[in-house]
Amino acid sequence: MAQNKPPKYKNVLLIRFSAIGDVAMTVPVIQSLAEAYPDVHFTMLSSVRFAPFFSQMPGNVSFMGVDLKKDYHGFGAMFRLFRQLRRKHFDAVADLHGVLRTTALSIFFRLSFRRVCRIKKDRRSRKRLIRRRNKDLTPRITSFDRYCLVLQRLGFRFDISFRSIFGEGKGDLSSIKGLVGDKDCPWIGIAPFAAHEGKIYPLYLMEEVVAQIDSACVCRQFVFAYGRERALVQEWADKYRSVEIIDTRLGMAGELVLMSHMQVMLAMDSSNMHLASLTGTPVVSIWGATHPAAGFMGWGQKPDDCIQLELPCRPCSIYGKKECIYSDYRCLTGIDPDIVFNKVRKYTVGTVPSV
Repeated sequence: MAQNKPPKYKNVLLIRFSAIGDVAMTVPVIQSLAEAYPDVHFTMLSSVRFAPFFSQMPGNVSFMGVDLKKDYHGFGAMFRLFRQLRRKHFDAVADLHGVLRTTALSIFFRLSFRRVCRIKKDRRSRKRLIRRRNKDLTPRITSFDRYCLVLQRLGFRFDISFRSIFGEGKGDLSSIKGLVGDKDCPWIGIAPFAAHEGKIYPLYLMEEVVAQIDSACVCRQFVFAYGRERALVQEWADKYRSVEIIDTRLGMAGELVLMSHMQVMLAMDSSNMHLASLTGTPVVSIWGATHPAAGFMGWGQKPDDCIQLELPCRPCSIYGKKECIYSDYRCLTGIDPDIVFNKVRKYTVGTVPSV
C-alpha cells in the first residue's frame, strides 16, 4: 500500500515480550515501518535475549530489553516499568502482544493521554480452525498483517519490503569461524525440536532423513539441540560423518549468521523456522497438530515447502499444546521420511545425486 500523510507522532513505543517466534515475526514489519518513516523514532520493548533480532535495524529504531522474570514480575512492577518508559516521552504505543502485562502498560499510557493501539487476535476465528468437526481451514490473517493493522490504526501506512536482517547479503561468517570453520560444502540446518510434542517429527523418523542426507550428499548437517535435547541426538553425530550439533555456544546472534549461510533449514513449526526466515534462508517445515492456515508460517516461506498430512483431526491446536486424541500423533508419524528428504534435496541441486 502507498504511504499516506505521515502521522503526527515522532516517538513511538512498540511492545512484544514473547515468544521467540512471535517476536521474530515483528522484525520484517518494524524494519519496513522504520524505512518508510525515517523521521519517526521507534523503540522496541521486548525480552533482553531478543536483542540480536534488532541489531541490524535502521538508525531510527532502538531496542529496549527487559528481564520480566527477574525485574518486572507483577502489576506493581509493570507500573515501575511504565514510570521508566514515561521518561522517554513517547507519543504513541503499539501493543503487539495483547497479554496482561501489556494491558497494564496500555492502561497506564492511556491515563497519561497517550494514543494506544492493541493487537486483535481474533480467537473466535481460530477456534473454528481447530474444532473437532466442520473445521474452517480458510487461511487466517498472518501475524505480520496483524502487526501491520495495529500500526495502521496509529496512522502508519507502508508495505513490508523485508528480505533479511542482513539485507541483500549474509551474516559475517568470520564472527563464528572459530566454531564452525570455513564453508567448503553445502550447509543444511536440522531443527528437530519444538516446544510441544504435537509439533515434533518423531526422532526415529528424523534420523532416517538425516541418514539419507548423509549418504547422498557431501555436506554438513548442523543439528540444533539445546540442554537435554543434545543427549537425544548425540548419537547422530557419532554415527553420521556430516552431522554436527549446534548448542548454546554460538548464541542467538551467531546462529542467525550460521543460518544465513545455509542452503536450507529443516524445522518444525518452531522458533528456528522463524529465525531462519529472518535470514532469507529457505525452510522446509513439518506441521503436525498445528497448521499454516493459523497465520504463523515463516516470513517469505513457500506453502509448497510445508509438509503436512490432510487428516480430519488436524489441526487440533493453534500452538501445539493439546495432547493427541488418539495418543499416537498420526499427523506426524504418518509423514514418510522420503518426502522430507526430497523436499530438502531440491535446495542442494548439483550436490546431491539422484537416489
